[in-house]
Amino acid sequence: MKIKTLLLSIPILLLQLSACQNGNDQVVSESDGLDTTYCISTESKNLIGLDIIHQRPIQEQLTFSGKVEYNENDLVSFKSLIQGVVEQVNFELGDEVKKGQLLATVSSSDIQQLLQDRRYQESQISLLEKQISSKKEMLKDGLIAKPELLTSEYELAAAKIELDKINAALQLFKATSKGSFQLIAPKNGIIVKKNISAGQTISPEDNDSPLFAISNLKQVWILINIHATNLPYIHLNDEVQIRTLAYPDRTYRGRIDKIYNVFDDDEHVLKARVVLSNEDLKLLPGLSADIIVNKRTNLGDAFAIPNGAKIFHNNKEYVVLYNTDCDLQVKEIKSIASNEEFTYVKEEFAEGQQIITRNALLFFEQLIP
Repeated sequence: MKIKTLLLSIPILLLQLSACQNGNDQVVSESDGLDTTYCISTESKNLIGLDIIHQRPIQEQLTFSGKVEYNENDLVSFKSLIQGVVEQVNFELGDEVKKGQLLATVSSSDIQQLLQDRRYQESQISLLEKQISSKKEMLKDGLIAKPELLTSEYELAAAKIELDKINAALQLFKATSKGSFQLIAPKNGIIVKKNISAGQTISPEDNDSPLFAISNLKQVWILINIHATNLPYIHLNDEVQIRTLAYPDRTYRGRIDKIYNVFDDDEHVLKARVVLSNEDLKLLPGLSADIIVNKRTNLGDAFAIPNGAKIFHNNKEYVVLYNTDCDLQVKEIKSIASNEEFTYVKEEFAEGQQIITRNALLFFEQLIP
């Protein structure tokens, strides 16, 4: 018996095949016409993948484009309510910040005015309190009428109200005694937008973009672009698979939880949303994604071949069946439908039939005549 030698370009994929004589799955050698059967060695078996073929409902899929976006329900943007000049900025785009952390300091004439107003009101209150104390004594001695005392008490109450307003404003702006105010992180998260730098003048009129925005990015939105022709195939709670250009080998799974009822004016598409957990922060806002949606069809059942098991040869498709280490078969298949994971075929297979799903081509080249 003459044994063929299988040569591979990659040494780690060296397929060691031992020959054995039996009456099953014989292959005719072109050189001598003798029957030859190949057996998988122990070393070679570590290079292959096996799976059992199952009959499954035929499931067609559609692929849509989309993009990773911030969770808008979690995004916090900051715009200044008063004018000022930025003195110091303590963060950069992409930095992780904690709630209460000082992000920037802004010098402001408005804050300085509020501080002056506070000092004035405090002086007025002190003066009115002394006047009221004196007038109470004078009232006892009959030197003044009671309405005069009541007028001073009303003025004191009004001054205290005004002081409370000023203190509330200073507290709101996180004002300092030096006439500046502080920008404090309102929550834990990551700086996802930044439009502030030292020396910059900020104003309440600058409302086109926030000074900064924070999101924790632990949960993101995937917005799906749906053209009108595909609207019948999209439904709430549809399961989807998501792959990004940055990590094409990683598949995220989720469900459509919202379909927007208005077409986007710029892209002329309807948007649908999937909410995904993003604990490892791999899903960055702005990242393009492919979204795979199962169509709701009823095409019956068929045997499903994992796409990695298919072999293309002379415009036909084949698979390599595994029965035992010395019993391999090549079988031609004809597809009915396919999706990202399976190809559904017309052929029938035995219950529990195993198939080679990884490196099947190595055996196919040895098993064909």
